[in-house]
Amino acid sequence: MSLVIAAFLLWAAAFYLNLRIASGPAKDTQGAKLAVPVIFGLTLLAIWELVVRGLGVPMVILPAPSLIAARLAASLPILWADFVQTFVKGALSGYVIGVVAACAMAIIVDRSEFLRRGLLPVGNFVAALPIVGTAPILVMWYGFDWQSKAAVVVVMVFFPVLVNVTAGLQETSAMQRDQMKTWAASYWQGLWKLRLPAAMPFVFNGLKIASTLALIGAIVAEFFGSPVVGMGFRISTSVGQLALDMVWAEIVVAAIAGSAFYGAIALVERLVTFWHPSQRRG
Repeated sequence: MSLVIAAFLLWAAAFYLNLRIASGPAKDTQGAKLAVPVIFGLTLLAIWELVVRGLGVPMVILPAPSLIAARLAASLPILWADFVQTFVKGALSGYVIGVVAACAMAIIVDRSEFLRRGLLPVGNFVAALPIVGTAPILVMWYGFDWQSKAAVVVVMVFFPVLVNVTAGLQETSAMQRDQMKTWAASYWQGLWKLRLPAAMPFVFNGLKIASTLALIGAIVAEFFGSPVVGMGFRISTSVGQLALDMVWAEIVVAAIAGSAFYGAIALVERLVTFWHPSQRRG
């Protein structure tokens, strides 16, 4: 019980420290903006450790962070192989294929009023289908290796990107498009020099949404069949073996990979759309 009391005291101290930093004279500095989430995250981990050990929570219910860290350190080769199978082969390849196909289809839809009115509602319907229903079908079609996981990811990312890119291509006004025509610009010149740059915030919004869906889709698809490697395979088998420390280790790897992927896209967005009001600071 003393560890639980220590956890509450730690929370109070960290809360007071964060409050002082967030409201202090240096609150707008980069150091303060970084310190607040770091202190908050480390405090949560410390409280988690103290409460689990203080209450004697069994590992099959909730392992302590120290046990998860020990499992991470001891299982690096297994975790790396699972990461390559799920993220690199399944999620990333499906993401690239789905995004390229969605962007190409968005240009076709943009040139056809019939497709714009007919395909997008169908796309919204397909995007609403539960992955637990579509994943087993695609696994049976494409086999148990990474190709079926990539197919699931393609289906998950295609329509969000398609909808966002199509909406972005409509962002320019009729006057701007007419101005390009008065300069004798072709459709492709207008697309490249006017409409595509204006659509970039929408494009990156779709890319960021798809980045979160890609890894989720690949992991869930592995629950329905995979070789003896992969994050989804390891999570499902470890749950059956009551090895919850391994489950949490895979969750940590997935969280780091997904956050890094999203952050990389956000960084590219900041470089490409520096002119947009959403990227202006101060």
